[in-house]
Order: sequence, then C-alpha cells, then structure tokens
Amino acid sequence: MAAAPVVAPRAAGHRFGPVALVVAGGLSVQFGSAVAVLLMPRAGALGVVTLRLVLAAAVLLIVCRPKVRGYGRADWGTIVAFGTAMAGMNILFYQAVDRIPLGAAVTLEVLGPLVLSVVASRRLVNLLWAGLALGGVVLLGGGGFDRLDPAGAAFALAAGAMWATYIVFSARTGRRFPQADGLALAMAFGAVLSLPFGIAEAGDKLLVPSTIGLGLAVALMSSVLPYTLELLALRRLPAPTFAILMSLEPAIAATAGFLVLSQALSLTDALAIALVIAASMGAVRTQSRRARAE
Repeated sequence: MAAAPVVAPRAAGHRFGPVALVVAGGLSVQFGSAVAVLLMPRAGALGVVTLRLVLAAAVLLIVCRPKVRGYGRADWGTIVAFGTAMAGMNILFYQAVDRIPLGAAVTLEVLGPLVLSVVASRRLVNLLWAGLALGGVVLLGGGGFDRLDPAGAAFALAAGAMWATYIVFSARTGRRFPQADGLALAMAFGAVLSLPFGIAEAGDKLLVPSTIGLGLAVALMSSVLPYTLELLALRRLPAPTFAILMSLEPAIAATAGFLVLSQALSLTDALAIALVIAASMGAVRTQSRRARAE
C-alpha cells in the first residue's frame, strides 16, 4: 500500500514521457527552421543545410564519441539509410522554404508521416486520428496551395516522403545502437553527403564567423536536440503513433512563423491547429490505453 503512490507516477511517466519528448523536439526544430530562414540570405538554402548537418555532426561526435567497431553489415546499412534520409529531408525541405512560406512547407511535408501512420497502423482508431489530422493539415493550407510556387510545393512533398523514411530508420537505429551513437554516425554520413552541395552554392561564405554562429544555433535547435529526443521517443512509441504526433508540426511551425517571422495567424489557422492538436491528443490517449492493456 505504501508503494502505490510511488509506482503510479512512474507508470504515468513511462506512458507520457515519449510524448513530451516528441513535443519538445517539434518546438525546437520548428523554431530552428525559422532561424534558418533568416540565415538563408547569407548562405543560401544548401549552405544552411550543410552548416546545420556538419555542425550538428561535430557536436554529436564530440559528445557521444561513438565506437565504430563491433557492428555488422546490417547495422551500417541502417546508418547509411538513416543518414541519407536525414540529408535528403533537409536538402528538400530547405529548397521548399526558400520558395514558399514556412507554415505551408511544413503543412505539405507532414503529409509524409500521415501517410506512414495510415499504412503502418493496424488499429482502425489510428486511421481516425490520421484522418482528423489530415483535415487540419489541409485546412491550415487555407485552400491556397494552388497559389504556391509549384517547385516549392514539390520539394515539400518530397521532403515529406523522406521524413517518413527518417521515422522508420530512426526507430531501427535506436534499437541497434546504444544511446545516441547511431544518430551521431548517421548525422556524420548525412553531413558528408550535403557538403558538396553547400560548398558549390555558398563557397567561402560558410566560413564567416557570424554565419557559423547562426548555423550552430540552427544545428542545435533543428538537429542535435530534436533528433536526439525523437530517437529516444521512438524506442518507446510505435511508429504510427509517432507519425500522427508529427501532425503537430504545422501548428508549431505556424506559431514559430508568427513569433519569429511576423507571419499572422487567421481564425482558420487557429481552427486547423485545434484539429491537429485534437488528433495528436487522441493518438496519445489510444497509446496510453494500449499500454495499460498490455
């Protein structure tokens, strides 16, 4: 009887801890993206990607000091796939936000995780939450996607496909590698992939101290912190539930755009945000009930 008050909070923390990690990661990455938009005039979209990945890889390698021995071919294949997904997702996304507003880009990009949640889920109720989130995503677009730059919209949709791939291989990396070692190795591989593109576009602009300082802020906010939190969350959350929670990203992006980039929110935007939050809360409650049942 005396132990009951202690056990119950721990159980609750076990259920809701991963959700808090996802939300914190989303806040970090979207505000980091807003800072990245401000950095683009200095280094270009591809230059920002290179700064973000290279500096994030450097931080993670220094902090984690991952070992490189003792892993099999399948482990390294997972690292290559995860790193490629990260590099592709970032390159495509920054090409999108260089052409269309941040909120619209994230709204289109999040369709990738939503499709993943529908395909991967084996529970009918998750289809309901995914559908509700999709309705909010479409509403957040305000019916104005046809007025967006076609190339920017295409880049955002392609980034969404890479985002879904990222979720799958982030979960596999978390299972195969201890702590954040796999993330550090994959980030380094993704940084190497992005380096030629960044150098070709920005050249020696990447070496300007103030640009490096802003790039480090973007790397920490948009890569190091959120990717680490998501890696930890995916060890305890099913991929479909995690993918539905990603529907919060357009709402966070709209908030970041309002606070950092002075992009106003309309009543329709507020309603759309309420829908995606309701979908995410529903997904969390479903996962909590499933955890209790198990």
